[in-house]
Amino acid sequence: MSHANSGRGGCRRRVIVVTDGDHMALRALKMAARRTGCQVIAESAGNPTPATGIQLVDWIRQSAGDPVIVMLDDNGNKHESGGESALSVLLHHPDIEVIGALAVASKTTDVEGAAVDFSIDRFGNRVERAVDKDGFELNSYIVEGDTVDILRRLDAPVVIGIGDIGKMQGRDAPQRGSPVTTSAIEWVLMLAHNHRQERPQE
Repeated sequence: MSHANSGRGGCRRRVIVVTDGDHMALRALKMAARRTGCQVIAESAGNPTPATGIQLVDWIRQSAGDPVIVMLDDNGNKHESGGESALSVLLHHPDIEVIGALAVASKTTDVEGAAVDFSIDRFGNRVERAVDKDGFELNSYIVEGDTVDILRRLDAPVVIGIGDIGKMQGRDAPQRGSPVTTSAIEWVLMLAHNHRQERPQE
């Protein structure tokens, strides 16, 4: 069942941020989006992120779907800030509401990582701590990955840890329906829906 709402009206566009930009992640996110009623901005894929924040905003506005999934990737390079700059634009733009993020784990070293609210493991289950790139739960609440450091200043209802999207030793393969990524997106949508219902009426 889809939690997405295609009615835009005058509302802000809802965005889910994913810290991965490679081709396999794009395939998995397209599958998950199809199963959850979202839409992926395919142009945001790339290592590193090829688009500016303003370009992303334009594509989000033009997209027919809602929520929209945006991929951000700094390719593990501390000197490459395209993903971080784009996220900053999304966070401060009046037409955009970032409702959640998937913090994608990798084997990257020398990163600070980002704390997660919980994670989805390789079996599609919610676990309370972080996971590694293969989707195994860790004894830590910090996910480490190429681009997750940019999430340290993200004020969103939920940040969910996840292994290498579309991979995890075949468990999240697009041809299998990308069940792990789908589960993570479903959690974002459900929690964002609950957050909206709890928000006081203006």
